[in-house]
Amino acid sequence: MTDVTAQPAFAQPSEPHEPSHIGPRLRAQREQLGLSLRELARRIGVSASLISQIERDKVNPSVSTLYSLVRELGLGMGDLFSADDARLSAPAAASAHSPLVTPDARAVINLESGVTWERLTPHADPGVEFLRVVYDVGSESCPEHSLVRHGGKEYGYVISGRLGVQVGFERYELGPGDSISFDSSSPHRLATVGDRPAEAIWVVTGRQSDGRRLQSSSGGT
Repeated sequence: MTDVTAQPAFAQPSEPHEPSHIGPRLRAQREQLGLSLRELARRIGVSASLISQIERDKVNPSVSTLYSLVRELGLGMGDLFSADDARLSAPAAASAHSPLVTPDARAVINLESGVTWERLTPHADPGVEFLRVVYDVGSESCPEHSLVRHGGKEYGYVISGRLGVQVGFERYELGPGDSISFDSSSPHRLATVGDRPAEAIWVVTGRQSDGRRLQSSSGGT
């Protein structure tokens, strides 16, 4: 299959982004497991200082770091969205009893470099993650040299902007109306292409069935 996209030249995001508000949930789980900051950092290959800042909501984690933390701590992504549920307004919280989710009722996680996940279900579903994702200009899910993989399958549909998706050695550039699906156990990476944010609907199924720890793949393999 042919490489269908050139390497994008990234601009830097122009505005600061809101805290993720998931730090206290991560810290509570770490302490419940009896893990020190240093030990958790050693296990996922980052600094103890970075984890401390994430737990205090001083720094938003990257997508790949969040995947590693969730896997190592035995959490589901739904657990982290639930941490944001407490911040919703009273009308938004009330809507959790309805199958309808309005924009002001979405639980949100903000990640490093301007990646935003908005949950499109009223509460966590262990079998599927149904999300609106926004990748700001210059955003990426992980560095080019360290693709991620995990259990499940992914399905994406781009609404606006352009989104680069790498799966294994293959690279694809998706524009509005384009869709993609792939096995999440294949090393993969998402990144904005061009000078406009990319907005997409993203579905991940079967992540919870993966008993393995998340792995990173150096060199794009």
